[in-house]
Amino acid sequence: MVKLVRHYLIFVCLVSLSFSAVSRSKVGLVLSGGGAKGAAHIGVLKVLEANNVPIDYIVGTSIGSYIGGWYALGYSPDQIQEIMFNTNWDKGYSDFIPREELLYEDKQLRDKYNITLRLGYSEGKLKMPSGLLLGQSALQLLKLSTDAVGVFESFDDLAIPYRAVATDISSSKAVVLSSGSITQAMKASSTVPGALEPIEIDGKLLVDGGIVNNMPVDVARAMGADIIIAVDIGSPLLDKKQINSTVDVLSQLSNILTITTTNNQKLLLEEQDILIRPDIADLSTTDFSILDIALEKGEQAALDNQYQIAQLAVTDKEFEQYLFAKKQKSRAWIQPLFQPVIAIEYDNKSKVDQSIISKHFAVEIGEVVTKEQLEEAIQRVYALDRFDYVNAEFKDSMQGRTVVLTTKEKSWGPNYLHFGFDWQGDFSNTSMISFDIAYLLTDLTDNGGSWKNELSIGWESQIATEFYQPLNEQQSLFSRSRVQYKEEKFAENEFNTNQQRPELRNRFLELRLGLGYHYNDYGIAEFGFVGELGEVRFESSTYEPLEYDSLGAYMSLGYDTLNSINFPTKGNKILFEVYARQDDYLHSEFDNQDDLSIEVTLDWRGALGLGHHTFVGISSFSTVLSDNDFSIRYSELGGFLNLSGYQKDALIGAHKAFAALVYQYDLGREIPGGTGLPLYLGTSIEAGNVWQLKESMSLDEMVTSGSVYLGTDTSFGPAVIGVGYATSFGYYEEDEVTVFFSLGKNW
Repeated sequence: MVKLVRHYLIFVCLVSLSFSAVSRSKVGLVLSGGGAKGAAHIGVLKVLEANNVPIDYIVGTSIGSYIGGWYALGYSPDQIQEIMFNTNWDKGYSDFIPREELLYEDKQLRDKYNITLRLGYSEGKLKMPSGLLLGQSALQLLKLSTDAVGVFESFDDLAIPYRAVATDISSSKAVVLSSGSITQAMKASSTVPGALEPIEIDGKLLVDGGIVNNMPVDVARAMGADIIIAVDIGSPLLDKKQINSTVDVLSQLSNILTITTTNNQKLLLEEQDILIRPDIADLSTTDFSILDIALEKGEQAALDNQYQIAQLAVTDKEFEQYLFAKKQKSRAWIQPLFQPVIAIEYDNKSKVDQSIISKHFAVEIGEVVTKEQLEEAIQRVYALDRFDYVNAEFKDSMQGRTVVLTTKEKSWGPNYLHFGFDWQGDFSNTSMISFDIAYLLTDLTDNGGSWKNELSIGWESQIATEFYQPLNEQQSLFSRSRVQYKEEKFAENEFNTNQQRPELRNRFLELRLGLGYHYNDYGIAEFGFVGELGEVRFESSTYEPLEYDSLGAYMSLGYDTLNSINFPTKGNKILFEVYARQDDYLHSEFDNQDDLSIEVTLDWRGALGLGHHTFVGISSFSTVLSDNDFSIRYSELGGFLNLSGYQKDALIGAHKAFAALVYQYDLGREIPGGTGLPLYLGTSIEAGNVWQLKESMSLDEMVTSGSVYLGTDTSFGPAVIGVGYATSFGYYEEDEVTVFFSLGKNW
């Protein structure tokens, strides 16, 4: 009986509201584009609601499609303000997958090829994405803000009938989005061409609607609006003194387009319509720190039109009925949020096996999926680093929810170019510069085989080719075949005045055949065979070159969850390796003497972050066990966070022990006028040494060192400058102080 009465009351409210709507003019709200200045729209909405003005239709372009979409779903102005002000919009400006989420092999690839550039080569031409950003992060932000809402057969079914305006980049025509995924519609309407990749909807490539219709008065009129409230937050033209760069010119071109379309729409306004123009000319479209200012400006502009707005007001009772009706219509999409998933459909537009996608998506049939869980599931798939974008939408029915997961392969693949760079020096000794390039061919076999060709030039040189073949559909088992020619170089030791070491070079050809197992996404176990043919040479006539060959086996265990190889704040990276080789030294005093050597290495780096404070631990141990005191297997110390008081590779020997404790403070946001760029002030305490003979290893001979440094991340990798200090020991007669710098890889 109670339920029947409630349905009756709802029916009465809807009927009375319908009669009220028939007796009054229909109001259409038009919200223009303007980036971060869009908070002004919220101020306008607050004034409209405070004056009991019901909105019958709402249309938006760019940021206007965001605000309009949220309001059409049924959110109040206060709720929209909370969403917009509490969203980290800066996250939308980067689509690079956080390092800790990458698979183990992909982490190692990014560390070596540290230049952030998306570039492919296939079909005889270079390929790049059609936008500087792919838009994945922006889409994820939208999904969090709109909740896990399903697709709509018509946007007329929303609490307020809604339209978003986008531009078909292939025809330059306006496209009015009236159905489907509201998040996709909002994103398409705000996709800045060149900055973000176009969104494909119904076969059309869509970008920001501001190009062709920044204030779509005509769309609201076509929906049935008798009276238009249009809010113009477009940017004015720059004057001559403000145009000083290419960016300024491009910005001016954008302003010309949006102003032209807005002026054309203003001509469609009639006497009863209201045009609201907030005083936001001096505000930035990209600086989201001005949201509160823009909101106040929008509120004030609406109040300046108080008289006209008041003419559209209804009684308190009628407005309560209007709000109640909106709430009831919102239930149509709110209720399914609590329904379980009954099916998962895959729209896989890539060569990644569906079983791998399903494993990482990890949404179970029968569970209720929240917006946070959906974001995490999408991110797990995107972290495979094989896609242009990953998206999930819900199709709702009486039985439950069907998830449709869409994955689109990278548009610049399937063959990719990767680049790496590092430059290290200490202002007084040899600068060490290296440049790395790799050409990676993917999806060569049914299981996702890849062929990587590498070239390194500079301080250390290398040419290598490697074929990596997954052995099962899940790609957990694999084989690796690698051939490389490499020159390892150790700089002349200029610190030691009594026993200077000339520059040392080790040139060798290596063949490696291995089998491996990914025991989880972040760990690997591999074993195999390795053979070498090489020559060790000192750049001095005092020492004769030593030729050698070797054959043996190796085992490698790795685990890596560090969120940054350069300035980590959480996670661990562990690598344990054992090599057992039969070394044969040719044409030397060791000729015809077999030397069985067992080389053991253990490296660890871990980080714990507490707010802006981070503590990093580093330790490294290596030893060579053999029948002879001599070994061509070397470990080195020296350089940033590796006995910072000495130049890179100043100390070399067959046995090494090292440990360091590092403290870092993230002061990027503490600098006046800072943009949030990570800027780290750090200091370290380090201890370690190398020994040629295992018997001579002693804690008494450990060298203590330390550093103070300033560092940041750039598109070329980390940039660091600092001062290192090391105590004297053995034949190092004096304490050492080094001013060092590094750009690019510093590990």
